[in-house]
Amino acid sequence: MWEKLAMLHHDLDPVLPPAAMGGGRVYASRLIGRLNDPLTRIVVVEDEERLVGFALAVIIDVIPDMFVQENSGLLADIFVEETHRRCGVGRLMVEDIKAWLKANGVRCFEWHVAEKNPRRP
Repeated sequence: MWEKLAMLHHDLDPVLPPAAMGGGRVYASRLIGRLNDPLTRIVVVEDEERLVGFALAVIIDVIPDMFVQENSGLLADIFVEETHRRCGVGRLMVEDIKAWLKANGVRCFEWHVAEKNPRRP
């Protein structure tokens, strides 16, 4: 599914890099390595046992020698299959991540999106 996210971003804006050969396997391996990481939240949504969306968020710290230390969150990746877009799947994942961040004392989070991502109607 990550490869679909990378392809979508590259199709929207060719300046964004496409996935490397085997990039999806590397991404999956890194996710598996973070399954028990208390600073990582991986959210998946299934429809009839079929994966239709995923999101990855992390709690990060700021540069301690430059800023007063306060954890913040980063919504690193989010993707919803085209067949399930505009159905609340993405919102469900974002709300889950926001609740997790809040429960962990994080008051703000960043979410970088592709500039040419289609806007909600």
